[in-house]
Amino acid sequence: MMSFPDLLLTLLVNFAWGFNFIAGKIGAEKFQPLFFTAIRFLFLLLLMFPWLRPAKGSMFALLQVSFLLGVVHFSMMFMGLHAGGNIASVAITTQLYVPFSAILATLFLRERISFLRILAIVIALSGVMLIGFDPIVFNHLDAILWVTGAAFAMSVATILMRQCPDLGVFRLQAWIALIATPSLLLLSYLFESGHSEILTEIQWLDLWSPLYSAVGASIIGHGTVYYLVGRYQVSVVTPLLLLAPILASVFGVIFLGDELGWKLIVGGLLTMLGILIVTINPKIGKSAKTAAN
Repeated sequence: MMSFPDLLLTLLVNFAWGFNFIAGKIGAEKFQPLFFTAIRFLFLLLLMFPWLRPAKGSMFALLQVSFLLGVVHFSMMFMGLHAGGNIASVAITTQLYVPFSAILATLFLRERISFLRILAIVIALSGVMLIGFDPIVFNHLDAILWVTGAAFAMSVATILMRQCPDLGVFRLQAWIALIATPSLLLLSYLFESGHSEILTEIQWLDLWSPLYSAVGASIIGHGTVYYLVGRYQVSVVTPLLLLAPILASVFGVIFLGDELGWKLIVGGLLTMLGILIVTINPKIGKSAKTAAN
């Protein structure tokens, strides 16, 4: 049974991760998605630099994980936020990394999967398909595709994390930031434009969104989850974190004026139900939750 103070910490994480979607949406529109992600990781690198130490015998796997999470996952997620639609569809679709991880673990790690988990995966995927047919979302299907790709990259990184020792969340975040910052700056230079205009017109207050994403989501959010999974089973902690996409949906309505159609609501409930059933199994989750969002 989780203590009341620790329940409050899970609530803090949910609010931190839920509001990260708002910060990401605003930041991606202000800076462009790749440039925003690069600035986010630059802040994170500066803050996490003291934890940047090599992992002997596991550097190749660590570099692979860092590239997949920092460059592929986060860039695709913020490109999905930038593509349009509403926060709810993006926040719920990101959770697909859980069933994706279960499928990959079955294929590549030979983990056994029960009929109940197969059914849960089908329910989750069906929910996302229903979300895609919502008229509000249908006009921005590219956003769903970007975020689905981000979720898949996250699931691949989760499997690769099995090859790494328990590095600690801050050292992992430091390496992700080190790999992501120059890579994303290069990608932004190649595929985005107007950097000089953005830098000349930027106000100090505009930096709140990448700074929040680095501190609120990564350092506070992930650091708190790492503390919690050190005290409780993953199957206890992870279901409590499913409040984050729900809060993100509420924040989208409050701060961005998002509309929620019935297909999005029903599809979201189906997706979250399927993910809840999958996450009850403790085999998938600990390493993933310390690097997501």
